[in-house]
Amino acid sequence: MANPTPKNTPAFFAQAVASFSIALCAVAIGIVSLPLDPWVRGFLALGLLYTVTSAFTLAKCIRDRQEDTALFKRVDQARLDKLITEHDPFKADSL
Repeated sequence: MANPTPKNTPAFFAQAVASFSIALCAVAIGIVSLPLDPWVRGFLALGLLYTVTSAFTLAKCIRDRQEDTALFKRVDQARLDKLITEHDPFKADSL
């Protein structure tokens, strides 16, 4: 009895990409339109870039941990299934 892993629908993926793009563009436009010196804008843009790359790294680490956990659960379930199928309750144990 293998549980199918839930997959994201194409609509959910498109919504996530659109949401990320809109948020990134909004913050970038906000930084560009600030009445500040260019070096301050550059510092804010660099901070935005660092935040985005950190978010991608964190999401990847969480996904990898979840995949590792799911793999261990599947291996444990396969071992349990094998033990259950090989067990014969009517077989006499030789002591």
